[in-house]
Formats: sequence, C-alpha cells, structure tokens
Amino acid sequence: MDVVTGEPLFSSTDKYESGCGWPAFTKPIEGPAVVEKEDLSHGMRRTEVRSRAGDSHLGHVFTDDPESPNGVRYCINSAALRFVPYEKMEAEGYGYLLHLFEK
Repeated sequence: MDVVTGEPLFSSTDKYESGCGWPAFTKPIEGPAVVEKEDLSHGMRRTEVRSRAGDSHLGHVFTDDPESPNGVRYCINSAALRFVPYEKMEAEGYGYLLHLFEK
C-alpha cells in the first residue's frame, strides 16, 4: 500500500528476488495504481514510477531484467510502501483484494 494515501500499489504475489536490494515486482496491482514518467536525472534515461493518487515517487521500472518472470522489474523504495498481512486485509478495508491471493 502507498504509505502516504493507503492506495493499493503492488501485491506480494508479484514480488520476486531481483538481487537489486529494493523490493521488486513484475507489475503493479490491477487498475491504474501507478503512473510512469520519463526521468532524465543523474545523466540517465529511466522511467520513474509514481503513485497515482498521492503522486509520490515510488521508484523506477526497467524492461530488461533477466531475473524477472516477464522481463519487467518495478524497483520500488521500501519506505514508500506499507505491507498489510493477508490476515489483516479485510479488517483494514482491503478485503476486495483478497481474490489476488487465490489460486
């Protein structure tokens, strides 16, 4: 969840070990949770990821990650996220997302 607004951003079902040191996800949660913007800072050309509702900087997305199941890595700053355990999702108002964890 977005630490600022509480908006759902990513699911732990899409998290994987990328070796980059930051939480890495293959995709955002369903719906328009994030916005991607060109980032030309630090002499690099990257794609910044921002939260849709709070417009907070979350991290960057890369489309060439060989460790990712789909080649895409959303490299997200852990300080921008708040983890809600499955057992607490209903009580915290996120029950509508429980279907994401069904197999």
